[in-house]
Amino acid sequence: MLRFNLSQNHHRAALTKNIQRTVFFISDRTGITAENLGLSLISQFESINFIQITLPFVDTIEKAIAATQRINDHGQIHNEKPIVFATIVNPDIRKILQNSHACYLDFFHTFIPILEKELNLTSSNVMGLSHGVNHAYNTRIEAVNFALNYDDGARTSGYDRADVILIGVSRCGKTPTSLYLAMHFGIRAANYPLTEEDLQAITLPKLLRAHKAKLFGLTIDPKRLHTIRSSRSPDSKYATLAQCEREVKIVEGLFQAEKIPFLSSTNLSIEELATKLMDITGIERRLR
Repeated sequence: MLRFNLSQNHHRAALTKNIQRTVFFISDRTGITAENLGLSLISQFESINFIQITLPFVDTIEKAIAATQRINDHGQIHNEKPIVFATIVNPDIRKILQNSHACYLDFFHTFIPILEKELNLTSSNVMGLSHGVNHAYNTRIEAVNFALNYDDGARTSGYDRADVILIGVSRCGKTPTSLYLAMHFGIRAANYPLTEEDLQAITLPKLLRAHKAKLFGLTIDPKRLHTIRSSRSPDSKYATLAQCEREVKIVEGLFQAEKIPFLSSTNLSIEELATKLMDITGIERRLR
């Protein structure tokens, strides 16, 4: 019986590999919240190919009717029932969208009534409200500007204002990680590439040693680094596998000798790198 059940599961998995479903993310604002929450849910169904459509600023009855028509037309043309993730505050707009021929999931409608009961308060039902939005926006902009100004060792005089300084060999993921930390957590992240001169000295540059408590290392598998560099600078010494292996070995040894915490970007997404970094360092997000 166990063998039969396993065969059934494998058969179902094989069938779902070719399944395609359309997902609509609908919001009365930018749609970013609906996208983030919806993507977190559908990521659990890796065998299905999801086509994603975002409809932002559905904030009037007319727009809701048009969005509903688009959902229904899509389902009819493709002979499938679309999935809708929505963050709609206005109940009249929500009611129109709920009548679409789709699997409709509205995050506000799902969770606001529960919070109203728990807090013994009625929600505002006002579009665009966000707790501390002005502070969060200003903090994010400041952090992004900081990351751009202190990218790739371009400037170092403001390192005393940094929350973290990422160091590592060239092309190991320092810049995208810095920008992600800024955009999503409001963290002021600088990054500094360890150059050939630094590697020959096999010691921390003096300007970094003064901020050692803020340093966090990134490393990468040499073969992966070789692939990345070869696409940008083919046939150069900089991109050879031998050079990549040498640099990574020296840098990882430096991290260990100086007791600098570090992570490998080889098998981690930027999101995972940033989150793990904050967990390891204890840095708290500044977007509250």
